[in-house]
Amino acid sequence: MPQPAPLHTRSIFDDNASMQYLDLTLSTAAENLALDESLLDEAETADAPSETLRLWESRQPMVVVGRSSRIADEVRLDACRELGIPVLRRVSGGAAILAGPGCLMYALVLDYRLRPELRAVDRAHRWVLGTLASALETRVPGVQCRGTSDLAIGNQKFSGNSARCRREHILYHGTLLYDFPLQLIERCLKMPPRTPDYRAGRSHDGFVTNLPMQADEIRRLLAETFDAREPRDAWPELCVARLASEKYGRPEWNDPAEKIV
Repeated sequence: MPQPAPLHTRSIFDDNASMQYLDLTLSTAAENLALDESLLDEAETADAPSETLRLWESRQPMVVVGRSSRIADEVRLDACRELGIPVLRRVSGGAAILAGPGCLMYALVLDYRLRPELRAVDRAHRWVLGTLASALETRVPGVQCRGTSDLAIGNQKFSGNSARCRREHILYHGTLLYDFPLQLIERCLKMPPRTPDYRAGRSHDGFVTNLPMQADEIRRLLAETFDAREPRDAWPELCVARLASEKYGRPEWNDPAEKIV
């Protein structure tokens, strides 16, 4: 399958400002999901265009389902309870993922005023994943975009991605498996209700793989690829605390019996 070329968008760097870089993992799963959304909320209320690349890696395994996922259809809840793995719901779409040590998470908050082409979500997929695939392929031959929002080495997936759109920004975030216990995915997740053609009915064990790179190498490559040159010291702590308490930490948001609107 041909790899889509990155879009040519007007860069924030034309205005002599760089994308901000935040490498921050918080203590709880709820706080980490809340921080992605808080960065999006913060950008929406900023006086000037604002973009951020955030990286994090959960210290414990966690299942994260999509905004509209039916958890009972996608997650092996008995196994998760037995293993003490929490199940939370993110603000973006897509199917369930399993994260934890060995799975680097990234989040991009991108500004439509600087990159107007990305208002079309299919173009956002093409731009972010095309950019990532081109960069990773220089280190790992065979990396390519597959399906709607996957990165794969040949026909084995190592990255799943999803998006949340607001008025002037998009939150585009995803996973990068590099040293993950892949057998745990089969134990905790069911077959997704929708699968790309290239999966060809394979189980998780036969479908997913680890990217053969070290975490620090991936971090450097991501920062260089998106030209995230401005380290962030401050982050929206109050917003994170509020969202973790009122949303991501509450059964009404995460519970499979609740209808998410």
